[in-house]
Amino acid sequence: MAHLAHYKEAHPTVFRVTHWINLIAMIVLIFTGFYIHFPFFAGFMGIARGAHIFFGFIILINCILRIILAFMVDTAQSGGTRKVDKDYKNWLPQKQNRHQGLQWIKYYLFMKKDHPLSGKYGVPQKLAYLAVPVLLLFMGYTGLALWAPTADMAFFAWGTALVGGIMNQRIIHYFMMWVFIAFTMIHVYLANIEGFAPSKIMFFGTEHGGLTYDPDDGVVTGIDEMGHEKK
Repeated sequence: MAHLAHYKEAHPTVFRVTHWINLIAMIVLIFTGFYIHFPFFAGFMGIARGAHIFFGFIILINCILRIILAFMVDTAQSGGTRKVDKDYKNWLPQKQNRHQGLQWIKYYLFMKKDHPLSGKYGVPQKLAYLAVPVLLLFMGYTGLALWAPTADMAFFAWGTALVGGIMNQRIIHYFMMWVFIAFTMIHVYLANIEGFAPSKIMFFGTEHGGLTYDPDDGVVTGIDEMGHEKK
């Protein structure tokens, strides 16, 4: 079965920008995080710590901004359509992907050839993406609990005491880095399992033809060759 068309309405420019910011910040945070724990060359610790703190605030602010924008910006609720609605609806249960959790898991595990026709995000994607803001806020909390200017504040000192001290807090913060590394790898896989069209539109705004879809009726309505005859 052909795949759904990928239109710009599914990923407006403002969301592509926030996605780029997240990617850059994540790369810097992972690199500097590794360096802070395991300095593999001399003379870089001050820069690494400064960059780690700076980009930590960047990714937290970007996360909060993305949540706010989800209630303000219209996006397509499915591939293959230019019909738009408020973006936050993409993250909630939709009739387009209701009762499809097992089908999506089978598809991602190569036990099912064709993916279910559903919303812009499959069920496992929704669950993973909804967890990201929670994990980011938790990661930010543990980071601020370790940062000297905020570590002694009651709110952060309480958390450090709760987990048994500063060393345990460091271990938790470091472990969370691996959670985000694993999430990033899984995210790349889930986003590109059908091909690289989703990445092309996310990073470059490049649309890709395919099946057109009516999210109101939940049916395929035709095929859009993006101005080119099918060969």
